[in-house]
Amino acid sequence: MLFCPKCGAILVPKKVDNKNVTACARCGFVNKDTSDAKITEAVRRKSKRLEVVDKTDNEMLPITDAECQKCKNSTAYYWSVQTRAGDEAETKFLKCTRCKHIWREYD
Repeated sequence: MLFCPKCGAILVPKKVDNKNVTACARCGFVNKDTSDAKITEAVRRKSKRLEVVDKTDNEMLPITDAECQKCKNSTAYYWSVQTRAGDEAETKFLKCTRCKHIWREYD
């Protein structure tokens, strides 16, 4: 980052007379020497971890009455995960006890 020698603010890229320069938005200082300037942008995203229910974990999950969309079975294992913001409802995942099809229910 380049900083203004007058006020210490960050110099931002700007076009003046069809030339790329760096300028201070606070005091108006213009730095015409942009040979060292390099503009880069990085987007950092936090990855969210979702728990995957393995075949061995089924014995510990509760069972509820829910119809499977694939095999029309009437019971399913279920668990809840907070997949959205904290002030929103959690997502309920269901897994068919017969064909093991997994689907979601949003409240």
